[in-house]
Amino acid sequence: MFYQPSEGHGLPHNPFNAIVTPRPIGWISTRGSDGSENLAPYSFFNAVAYTPPQVMFASTSAKEDRGDTKDSVANIRDTGVFCVNIVEYAMRDAMNQSSGPWDKATDEFELAEIEKAPCTTIACSRVAQAPANLECRLTRIVELEGESNFAVFGEVMGVHMRDDCIINGIFDILKFTPLTRLGYKDYAVIRETFSLNRPGQS
Repeated sequence: MFYQPSEGHGLPHNPFNAIVTPRPIGWISTRGSDGSENLAPYSFFNAVAYTPPQVMFASTSAKEDRGDTKDSVANIRDTGVFCVNIVEYAMRDAMNQSSGPWDKATDEFELAEIEKAPCTTIACSRVAQAPANLECRLTRIVELEGESNFAVFGEVMGVHMRDDCIINGIFDILKFTPLTRLGYKDYAVIRETFSLNRPGQS
């Protein structure tokens, strides 16, 4: 099968997200300039550079009470900071609860009964029990083709790692089974890893 997105795929559901899988989930916490808290998951998320460490996430829709975007991007525009909280399988229901189109005044930490902790380098809350948190300073917001499509880039200013996830000096993802996003309504967890040496590595 071949299709051009501009002409449609003819299938019951869009296969694009099912093709680009699995995708890590960036559970983005922000604080508005009015002090309100927000927490929302984004599956268009990844690390993009080592030195300095940088990440990105993309928001692809809008809410009526936020104009051309959603709460996360609107808050980041105002404050210039955000925190990425890594999602483990055990927090799947709380993450899903925070994904709703809630009013901008809604605190998703409270809604989903998620414990908050203060960030160290930025004025923002983080998910206290997350396996890791990345405190980020906004570097740029890029408007993408299409309506309400924005890519947000940030430099990682501080890193929290849960102590039980550090084994023999390595951040061991198998201690918390990362949750990943697939297509449609589907998710997956990572429960097995293997290593490969690149050519020339020993």
